[in-house]
Amino acid sequence: MSGNLPPQDLDLSFLYEIADGSDEFIVDSIGMFLEQTPQLITAINDAINAGDWAVAAQSAHKLKPNLGFFGMPQSQANIQEVELACKAGGADPADIKTKFEAVKAVVEANLVELQKIKAEKEANL
Repeated sequence: MSGNLPPQDLDLSFLYEIADGSDEFIVDSIGMFLEQTPQLITAINDAINAGDWAVAAQSAHKLKPNLGFFGMPQSQANIQEVELACKAGGADPADIKTKFEAVKAVVEANLVELQKIKAEKEANL
């Protein structure tokens, strides 16, 4: 299933551009992402499993801009589909779950990568 996604849906060029050479900004931004994203992923997962489409949609909506900021356009598009399907009342829970699992797998892999980048940048501060 995740074979449809690029192996690494992660492009930090926007982050580096707005950081304007500030490793501290990059470290802080990645730190916030590492803190907030697992919480949102868990909230979406729990809400989908409970059939709580309003909470799933709300949490997906909060996650969406973060994925864009960290250059994950494929995952951002998928989480938007999850959000819209949940807002519509979760008519196809299996499809929602499949799309969310694809996002979750990519994001979890990227969390590991971002942790490494953050550690490298912190070493240079």
